[in-house]
Amino acid sequence: MVLSRQFLRSISATAIIAASVSLAGAQQTIAPVSNTPVPGPVPEILQKYTPVTAERLKQPEDGNWLLFRRNYNGWGFSPLKEITPDNASRLQLVWSMATGQTEGHQAPPIVNNGVMFVATPGNQVIAVEAKTGTLLWRYKRPLPDDLVNLHPTSRGVALYGDKVYFASADCVLVALDAKTGKVAWTAKVDDYKKAYYMSLAPLIVDGKVMLGASGGELGVRGFVAALDAETGKELWKTYTVPAPGEPGSETWPAGGDHYKRGGGSIWVTGTYDPETNLAFWGTGNAAPWFGDQRPGDNLYTSSVIALDVATGQIKGHHQYHWNDSWDWDEVSPPIVVDYQHDGRTVKGLIDVSRSGYIWQLERTAGKINFVAGQPYVRQNVFKSLDPKTGRPDIDETKKPGTGKTAEFCPSLWGGKDWPPVAFSPQTRLLYIPANDNLCTELTGEAPKYVVGERFMGVKTNILKIVAGADHVGELQAWNVDTGKKAWTTNMPSFMWGPVLATGGDVLFAGGTNDRMFRAFDAKTGKVLWETPTSSGITAVPVSFAVDGKQYIAVQSGWGVDSQKMQSRFDLLFPGKYPDVPQGGAINVYAVK
Repeated sequence: MVLSRQFLRSISATAIIAASVSLAGAQQTIAPVSNTPVPGPVPEILQKYTPVTAERLKQPEDGNWLLFRRNYNGWGFSPLKEITPDNASRLQLVWSMATGQTEGHQAPPIVNNGVMFVATPGNQVIAVEAKTGTLLWRYKRPLPDDLVNLHPTSRGVALYGDKVYFASADCVLVALDAKTGKVAWTAKVDDYKKAYYMSLAPLIVDGKVMLGASGGELGVRGFVAALDAETGKELWKTYTVPAPGEPGSETWPAGGDHYKRGGGSIWVTGTYDPETNLAFWGTGNAAPWFGDQRPGDNLYTSSVIALDVATGQIKGHHQYHWNDSWDWDEVSPPIVVDYQHDGRTVKGLIDVSRSGYIWQLERTAGKINFVAGQPYVRQNVFKSLDPKTGRPDIDETKKPGTGKTAEFCPSLWGGKDWPPVAFSPQTRLLYIPANDNLCTELTGEAPKYVVGERFMGVKTNILKIVAGADHVGELQAWNVDTGKKAWTTNMPSFMWGPVLATGGDVLFAGGTNDRMFRAFDAKTGKVLWETPTSSGITAVPVSFAVDGKQYIAVQSGWGVDSQKMQSRFDLLFPGKYPDVPQGGAINVYAVK
């Protein structure tokens, strides 16, 4: 059989690789010209890519979103003001692109002068032209088959110089060329075989890439590490559970090995104060779950720690609650904001905690001081706070233990889980995606530690709702100077939506299982606009500008803990809350 040249030319390059023909009764395979694909030309927008400097990260341009929460202060505020309460009803979808992945999409689209970088589940990073949705490049890192990843998501990437930094789930930091998506280098942060995994967006300060690992429910020892942004070399590593003899070790049982697997995971990107060069990181709960198995305060779990960026030294801390037994990990970092209190200006930190309290703290060049604290949802565990230290006086009847059942409020998902709050310097309001009227009944048992298996010691775990409650999800607004609640908007289901605040006094958030993405009046909480998406939204919304026009971007994609809460609600209220379809998409909106 003879093959004509015309026939061979008609076969595409992709088809030739796999094509085979029969020749004289035998089979012959046509080999590809090259096993290495030849990349196409670099798109013009990437040819003009603007490097991200340390100075730009400290003072980003109004139209860009260069960090997890846009600024080091963690406000989640965009100064763009084209979208207002008067025109928000005219918001329309500009473009949408499927990510090709299922599970919980949680990352903010990071935008640098019209180039958007998006991390998704599936260990994937996508570069997109922000104005049009044109795909520029796609990176995907294969994961080892033996990786234990209980939260298969990513909360974003970081930018510095001409690179994109991605925390791969297998505890590897990947530096990508921003123009091509090719790997510049990789650096091992820790060993996934010890049950570590990563899901957070790195924090970059002055050429140091800071990040931590998840895995507290698997019995790991939490840490924050800093790597050199040019080489990936480890510069320092600070553990959140001290070893014997280190400061804080006296708050753990003497002579034990709790420090080897005591929890304190790092789940969410920290905030940063350039004035003191301190980064603030929230830490997870201790392991195993029940405090009677590890007597003591258990520093530095369920805390905020202030780390010297230059050295990694813990300069200060505030533990929100000691000897945690409620799974109230406090992984969200406090926002860095100055506020008024008792007639003085406080150089402040404010945290909206999983325990159901708003904490007003004071930052210094070292220690963190307690200022005030109050509940923002139903809370029945803390009887009071020490007025000087903020240490809670705990109702022991509400504290579960080994063989001891207790019911407590808020639930183990807390008054607010990981989804970030937002703060507007214009309204002076703090915006909280809250879940009220939920409680949990827990009973503990003694767990056996096995690498890669759950090290929690939970015998029973039952979600309950307060009798007579007419709602769960809320969007709340609190004045940071008066400490008073300004307004509450009840949501149609539970609430898992990170909040975006903008200079036009419009807020944006999803988070409900009706798949809606909403705009709210920042001064009143009134819903101004809503639109359904292909799946539920638990991702961080952002705002950016291209050619002077303001856009809103958010990923849609339900999963992880929001789906777990959905499953519990299906038991409490069969058929009341609709199932949320899986599948991720990037959506961009603008006023037309």
